[in-house]
Amino acid sequence: MKQRVRYYDSVGSRVFDVLNVLFLSGLAIVTVLPLVYVLAGSFATESEISSRPFFLWPKRFVTDTYQYIFSTDTFVRALLTTIGVTAVGTVVQLLLTLTMAYPLAKRFLPGRALVLNLVIFTLVFSGGMIPTYLVVRDLGLLDSYWALILPLAINPFYLIVVKSFFQELPEVLEEAARIDGCNELNVFLRIVLPLSKPIIATFSLFYAVGIWNDYMSPLLYIDDNKKWTLQMIVRQLTAANADSANVLQQLETVTFPEQGLKFAVVVVATLPILFFYPFLQKHFAKGVLIGSVKD
Repeated sequence: MKQRVRYYDSVGSRVFDVLNVLFLSGLAIVTVLPLVYVLAGSFATESEISSRPFFLWPKRFVTDTYQYIFSTDTFVRALLTTIGVTAVGTVVQLLLTLTMAYPLAKRFLPGRALVLNLVIFTLVFSGGMIPTYLVVRDLGLLDSYWALILPLAINPFYLIVVKSFFQELPEVLEEAARIDGCNELNVFLRIVLPLSKPIIATFSLFYAVGIWNDYMSPLLYIDDNKKWTLQMIVRQLTAANADSANVLQQLETVTFPEQGLKFAVVVVATLPILFFYPFLQKHFAKGVLIGSVKD
């Protein structure tokens, strides 16, 4: 009896696999090359950056730019501010998202449909920049670190995904905990949260990346440059026609490599997220898919 050839064993499927690998490899190279160039430029001399339009390996490695930026109070303060705001903001946003998503996952909750409709409404419509600014101002949050956290405390899309995840948890586990004497808070803390590690890890990364990369909130709400975040420094340095000397007037007057400084600041602003991502990657795909299969 002639054995049937499976599709993925055919010549066409193998050609497709080869072309697919080549295409994706090309996209990966195009994506990685700018990052490698910025990293190489941060270790290159100013003369080399000016004379060579593109390179992936500097002729001479120098660390002048890194020594300079870490010796300045403004950059170190901005870095510590960003780390603090990201840590506190991620905890606050994740806590609010989890505690709102859990009761909305209960179909017997009075007013649940109305609240969900309001959440879905915010996915399509928003108040806009000016009304949001007026709310932040009237709440007295201008020039406050809370202005970088509270206006975006709950992402409605993340909330819906987390709610869907909670709905998929077996109800018998919660019922067994209630029979053992647990109240709703203990059920949430001892049963639901331990089972939610993939979704917590995933959205912790999402919230942290969002806060870390946010430059619009400091631009709108923070007037005191001593409270600037790292991304605000990056934005000011890399903006069109930006003059690094004017941007860093508050730094002590020393000679520094202007282009190399921009590269080094971008590298320092990017590496922390790239460093933590591999530790959360094992939960990433599972956490994204597990709460979006059904509602």
